Amino acid sequence: MNTGLYETIHRRRDVRAQFTGAPIPDETLQRILTAAHAAPSVGLSQPWDFILVRDPELRQEFHRHVERERDTFAATLDGAAAERFARIKIDGVRESTLSVVVTYDPQRGGPAVLGRHAIADAGLYSVCLAIQNLWLAATAEHLGVGWVSFYREPFLRDLLGIPATVRPVAWLCLGPVTHLEQTPDLERHGWRQRRPVSSAIHHDRWTTG
Repeated sequence: MNTGLYETIHRRRDVRAQFTGAPIPDETLQRILTAAHAAPSVGLSQPWDFILVRDPELRQEFHRHVERERDTFAATLDGAAAERFARIKIDGVRESTLSVVVTYDPQRGGPAVLGRHAIADAGLYSVCLAIQNLWLAATAEHLGVGWVSFYREPFLRDLLGIPATVRPVAWLCLGPVTHLEQTPDLERHGWRQRRPVSSAIHHDRWTTG
């Protein structure tokens, strides 16, 4: 049994506040991106691309957009939920070493993508597998990753000049960190608690209760 793999999976965290901003060696970044690119994909379409965002002005503009979206979400909360959310940091855009925007091109591998005719989202699932590979590889390299989800796709597409036919799937913050928390942020702040794996397992048919 490869215990190192399991340790990496369970050590992985969605990082917000622990980035140091220290540089990432080029060879380390190349290993991480190569691991992401090694992900399986429907019809071997490899529909992902990786935009490395280092420009401070671009990152600052994106951060301002993220803050506006944070305010939009915060306005939907009240009471204890609002108080909990106020304590949660939602991004490390400015603190991380760089950002990696992962995109999905549904036209790649076309016009007939083997295995996608019945499940249109299979290509999008492939991109998520590449993101997971990137995340685990970064964790194995003792780096942190944070997935920023407080943004509107049209804004990000315009900001980075992404073609209209290509979908931005993830803005990932990447870089060295002071540490990885033992407990995920949302659990530490009382937003949600992890459910046991036993409650997620069904046998033969869906069961309730």
